[in-house]
Amino acid sequence: MNAYVEIRDGGYWIKGKRISLDSVVYAFHRGQSPESIQQSFPLLNLEEIYGAVAYYLSDRDEIDRRISDDENAFEEMHRESKERNAAIYARIEKARSELAAPK
Repeated sequence: MNAYVEIRDGGYWIKGKRISLDSVVYAFHRGQSPESIQQSFPLLNLEEIYGAVAYYLSDRDEIDRRISDDENAFEEMHRESKERNAAIYARIEKARSELAAPK
């Protein structure tokens, strides 16, 4: 790894923090500056943010592929959950539409 990013629990994390590299990458993709990212993640200092972004940029294709794979796996789990728990999701949707209906 490097001084700013480590692999832990099957994911990339800012070293010594409970903040994922993915979180910093998503903010970077949204065009946030390092200072803005720091406002969102006050546990990180600017050096850690710049280090995480540099790490990402050094292996962008691989990290983007891994993030995409993780997103696809999450979507599949969500779809399967909705299928297994269709009655619960139907009740949730009914409650949402009742709340949104004008009174």
